[in-house]
Amino acid sequence: MKLRSLYSKFAATTIGIMIVSFLFAFFISNTYYQHYLKPDNDAKNTEIAQNISSFIEANPEMDISDYLTSVADAGYQFYLADGDADGRFYGADFRETDLSDSTVESVQNGNVYHGMLEFPRETFVTGFFANELENTIGVPVETEDGTHALFMRPDISMLFNEMHLLFGWLLILTIVISIILVLISTKYLVNPVTRLNKATDTLAKGDYNVSDLNTNRNDEIGQLSNSFVHMAEKIEQNEEMRKDFISNISHDIQSPLSNIKGYNELLKTADLSPEDEKEYYNIIDQEAARISTMTNQLLMLSSLDQEAHALNISEYRIDKQIERLIHSYEWKINQNDMMLSYDLPEVRIFADETMLNMVWDNLISNAVKYNSEAGNIDITLSEADGWITVKISDTGIGLSEEEKNHIFDRFYRVDSSRTSSVKGSGLGLSIVHEIIQRHDGTVKAASEIGTGTTFIVELPKNHK
Repeated sequence: MKLRSLYSKFAATTIGIMIVSFLFAFFISNTYYQHYLKPDNDAKNTEIAQNISSFIEANPEMDISDYLTSVADAGYQFYLADGDADGRFYGADFRETDLSDSTVESVQNGNVYHGMLEFPRETFVTGFFANELENTIGVPVETEDGTHALFMRPDISMLFNEMHLLFGWLLILTIVISIILVLISTKYLVNPVTRLNKATDTLAKGDYNVSDLNTNRNDEIGQLSNSFVHMAEKIEQNEEMRKDFISNISHDIQSPLSNIKGYNELLKTADLSPEDEKEYYNIIDQEAARISTMTNQLLMLSSLDQEAHALNISEYRIDKQIERLIHSYEWKINQNDMMLSYDLPEVRIFADETMLNMVWDNLISNAVKYNSEAGNIDITLSEADGWITVKISDTGIGLSEEEKNHIFDRFYRVDSSRTSSVKGSGLGLSIVHEIIQRHDGTVKAASEIGTGTTFIVELPKNHK
């Protein structure tokens, strides 16, 4: 889905509000004009025209042209038709001068022409300001020369003075409607942020149920909400794994401590044979080493988390490094009747030798621990296009899809029902993942239950 930015959405909303507000205010103003202002304007100008007609009729000795010219100077336009000629215009020019003969005859017959009221325009702008002869008031004028038809309308300058109030109301309506729509739209925009803020408080209290956030919005807020929900799920998952880890690590530490204490008590007895005494000392050493390993793993994770463990980059032969580790595990491989094969061509790499040694040690150790009896272990090393690939495969218990998704998560341990004989803290592979990431590389697992597992590590040859 294409992401619409919050800026573009806000800009589009603002422009839309302005347009809708203006159109709505214009509609209200036009309705007011059609039903109230237009009839009132027609009646007012009809009264003025009739007063002018009455004044002319009351002063027969007056020159009509001079009088209409002087009135026109006050802001009116006139057309005087007597039926015998084209008529005469006074004041500003009309834009359109079309007027039917029947209209002139009707006015000369004593009827009043309400052109302003009947002018066929839908909007007040085109109707009120249409400078056309049809958009006038027509009244009859009786003189010694006969009956004339006098058509009158205010000129544009007077209309602007009369319309300023309507335009003022149009502006006020536009502003009021805009404010209302802005408040509504702002609530729409701010509401997800408010919900996100409440979700933050909820999360801070230890409640990870924030699924009611709207993650369907295709803007930054929707993206943020989606990320927040994902974060909450991840925190909840880590919290559960932390609790499991504390339980497991407590058991793993307590178990060797109990063994050490128990065998130490046995060593205090005087009737032990030299063979038993030696065996008990070996067990105590093994349990102490087990505690030491777990402690070192915890310290390493803490160091990686704080980025306090800077990489010590140097050039060395990675094939020799892996080969040395293979030799250190040969006795255990032979003890379990496993078949080991490896292909390690000469490859040089710029990396932290100590940290990568932990990676290969952990992966080879897992291949031995989780392999089936008399199983196979295969290790390959290759180089192409500036990248080094190491594959470590076994034919052991394998991993389910769920386990593959979490195998590199901290504190995660494979189903204990399938690995009850294998002791571990669930920290090794998370350390592997952290170290490989520090080297800008990748590590992934390809596996199926019952067929074994292959760990594939890809590293840049020259880490910068």
